[in-house]
Amino acid sequence: MDAVLEGWVDNAYALVRPPGHHARRAGGLGFCLVNNIGVAIARSIARGDAERVAVVDFDVHHGNGTQDIFYADPNVLTISLHQDQLFPANSGHLHENGNGPGVGANLNVPLPPGSGHGAYLAAFDEVVLPALHRFVPDVIVVAAGYDAGAYDPLGRQMLTSATYREMTRKLLSAAEELCDGRLVASHEGGYSPWAVPFHGLAVLEEMAGVRSGVADPFARSFEIAGQQDLQPHQRSAIERAANLVTNRLDSTAS
Repeated sequence: MDAVLEGWVDNAYALVRPPGHHARRAGGLGFCLVNNIGVAIARSIARGDAERVAVVDFDVHHGNGTQDIFYADPNVLTISLHQDQLFPANSGHLHENGNGPGVGANLNVPLPPGSGHGAYLAAFDEVVLPALHRFVPDVIVVAAGYDAGAYDPLGRQMLTSATYREMTRKLLSAAEELCDGRLVASHEGGYSPWAVPFHGLAVLEEMAGVRSGVADPFARSFEIAGQQDLQPHQRSAIERAANLVTNRLDSTAS
């Protein structure tokens, strides 16, 4: 985070264990001991290195800890795309939009189980990117979890490395337009030892602007699977989340 905000590098990826996005102010949860992203953001704001920070969490589980830490903070926009009602229980609902001065600066996009490439990219185009452009952060922080991948044992979504590559491309483009390319990603969940490395590689290749030539041998079987395109019930869920961008985030910005 320091390296990006001080201009030493354009973007950075923290390949850390354990993950952090479930850890709350009061303690750890769900494999997470300390909220790595939360600490980095709070420190940067306290030092005056950043005033407004946006978090985009595409881990399959709700980023409840990051939400909890910044729930009343209007200067930190938290966006979580996650499988609806997976983990934690009763968490990540649409109506969880922030508290006090932070109302409108917390957005949840609970996606139906079975959501694939089309649903996630539609959620980015209709919720994530419009929210980032309305908020105009100084830096974008990504909670990079790979358990929405099709082979993951702890989730029931259908993403492939191509999806992770495209989401990263969209975030990099937004960062370039909004905050001089400043983007920091931190490694979160992902529990398929054979698939996660290829998902992570796709993200790192996009951030570095290089291609390693390493092909994902697992991607093709799910790229051609049925239901990868955006489905009507998925669109309905995304539209409900998109309404919050204009109805809540705009009023907070004004």
